[in-house]
Amino acid sequence: MSYATVMVHLELGKTNAGVLNAAGALAERFRSAVVGTAASQALQIPYGEPYYAGEVTELVRDQFQKEARDAEAEFRAVLGPKVEDLAWRSSETVEPLCEFFAREARSADLIVTAMDSTSLFNGTHHFNVSDLVMRAGRPVVLVPPAAEQLKFDRVLVGWKDSREARRAIADSLPLLQAARHVVVVEVTPAERLAETREHLGEVATWLGRHGVQAETIASPGEGSDVGSLARIAAEQRADVVVAGAYGHSRLREWVLGGVTYDLLIGSPRLALLSH
Repeated sequence: MSYATVMVHLELGKTNAGVLNAAGALAERFRSAVVGTAASQALQIPYGEPYYAGEVTELVRDQFQKEARDAEAEFRAVLGPKVEDLAWRSSETVEPLCEFFAREARSADLIVTAMDSTSLFNGTHHFNVSDLVMRAGRPVVLVPPAAEQLKFDRVLVGWKDSREARRAIADSLPLLQAARHVVVVEVTPAERLAETREHLGEVATWLGRHGVQAETIASPGEGSDVGSLARIAAEQRADVVVAGAYGHSRLREWVLGGVTYDLLIGSPRLALLSH
């Protein structure tokens, strides 16, 4: 099992060095092909607008084409020396951007994108990343702005006995198999510590059958779950956090669960999320 194809989402009109470096590091580790994608939502001109609407549309299209060329140039400049198999897809689309990128993921094993809390305020170039996580049907690697060192050696799995967490740990198996250190962590009420340790042991046994030797930590909830997980991630020097994503994309807000979102904002760690 591996990530044969990595899809990286580039945002138009800005540099994408962080996500490109993350995609390149993953591609080098797994010898993956990389598909670069970029899109902009076409300008919607209401009926009854003045006759010059066509000129405005043409200017917007020209701007998109320039930004797409710049994005492709950066994509090939950063990844060309590292990856043999590159492909590029860009489009000006009338559909929601999240739908476009989710559909483009049909030929990918893994999606890499930036986590940008400002992404709700410009629907032409941006979309709510939680929507992509919910709709793509593929694991999504989020690269936060604070990410500095792109390493995948130490992985922390934030466990919860749920469908989403089971999906996330299965989707992350190639990453876990390649890691040097894996720890599965669950924050739990003190009265459930014994039960939690037992089922975490079962998760570790399952991982062992897939060639992953994992430690387990059942942490009693003291204060917020976010604080406990953040503390353990720092203690474990985790490079990547793996977690399940929960919620409903129609809310148009981060609905990955307070623990997941708050743990990632401002964090230097990458995250692999699945729904």
